Amino acid sequence: MKYWRVFTSGATDLRNARKTAAVSSAPPQGLRCSFFVWRRAAAPFALRVAARKRCGPQGGFIVIDGPRGHGDGRVMVVGSVAVSIKDIARIAGVSHSTVSRALRGNSLIPEATANRIKTIADELGYSASAIGRGLVQGRTEAIGVVVTSIADPFNGEVVGGLEEYANQHGYSVILATSQAVSAREISVVKSFQSRRVDGIIVASSRVGSSYSRLLAETRIPVVLLNNQHPDEFTHSVRIDDRKGTFDATTHLLKLGHTRIGYLGDQFGLNSDTERRAGFRQAMEEAGLRVEPQFQVSADGKIDGAAAAFRSLRGRLPTAVVCYNDLTAVGVMEAAKGMGLSIPGDLSVVGFDDIQVAELLTPGLTTVRQPKWELGMRSMSLLLQILRGEEAARSVVLAGELVVRGSTKRNG
Repeated sequence: MKYWRVFTSGATDLRNARKTAAVSSAPPQGLRCSFFVWRRAAAPFALRVAARKRCGPQGGFIVIDGPRGHGDGRVMVVGSVAVSIKDIARIAGVSHSTVSRALRGNSLIPEATANRIKTIADELGYSASAIGRGLVQGRTEAIGVVVTSIADPFNGEVVGGLEEYANQHGYSVILATSQAVSAREISVVKSFQSRRVDGIIVASSRVGSSYSRLLAETRIPVVLLNNQHPDEFTHSVRIDDRKGTFDATTHLLKLGHTRIGYLGDQFGLNSDTERRAGFRQAMEEAGLRVEPQFQVSADGKIDGAAAAFRSLRGRLPTAVVCYNDLTAVGVMEAAKGMGLSIPGDLSVVGFDDIQVAELLTPGLTTVRQPKWELGMRSMSLLLQILRGEEAARSVVLAGELVVRGSTKRNG
């Protein structure tokens, strides 16, 4: 990138100033591209337009003053190049309201005038303010998205799906985290409301049942994704948790396992309640007793799960169904540390199918959540609501059992 610097010797107008330009090695005042001119070389408006044309949106100009023929003068004014509707109107010789209508494609503006205005706007690199446009139109075309943590690989794929769908339909996404803290989740949602987002998606909500009151207060539509506290008055998209663990447990039963444990989540989440129920249902339908000593809980993370598995006493299960994949990784690490082989001594099944699942040794058998689709369906449901269309109250997606090397026939 070149930075233009104009010396004071003999520069009497903007054209001569540009002719006498020399290249400077460092950008003045942090501008990426700029040029110096005489204080009386041209009006600030002309300088701003010229700088915009020459340098683009990051450009600018610096006006200097000093004795002629004595080298550089001192900086007097630093000017930005942000172009407004009024600037375009001044060049086009029309009112700023005419410019605004032309840029919005209003059919009342003559085609020739509209084309001339758009050409000027393009030359100057004009960009409309999304905030200002939103205030006028009553919408911002922005969606607030709350996830528990950006460190969770599950959330990354979900956000990818919903963001792709949003972009395809002219919306942008603003992302924030709740860190799985109820008070923080509420705070983030209220901050989105103050920014006038058009709608909000909350993943793994810890306060789902409270959104009925929030909706009544703000009238901003909210969609809950894998909601942990169901409420019949809110829209939601979720995985069929119960069917997922039912299939996982049935898979282990078909492999001849009868001593099967469940390592769940300790925070009383709805997803854990449903997954535990699916596990119990499969065991009961097989005529097997659910052993209390094989039922433990952890925090859904690797270290916590490892500690929980090591706490088991007496005879160990031959297989474990885990609340999520991170829990399963913790179980596998703990088992190997205890001298057990996977799957020779212990078969392990996870839930989610995060990217690391197939990279483990052995690869993790798990219930795959359609993460990308969960994101896309959540955004689709929210945009249906925003368009005033009839929208489903609850959307339930099926998981898929993915069999890898962490499970094998017992015995």
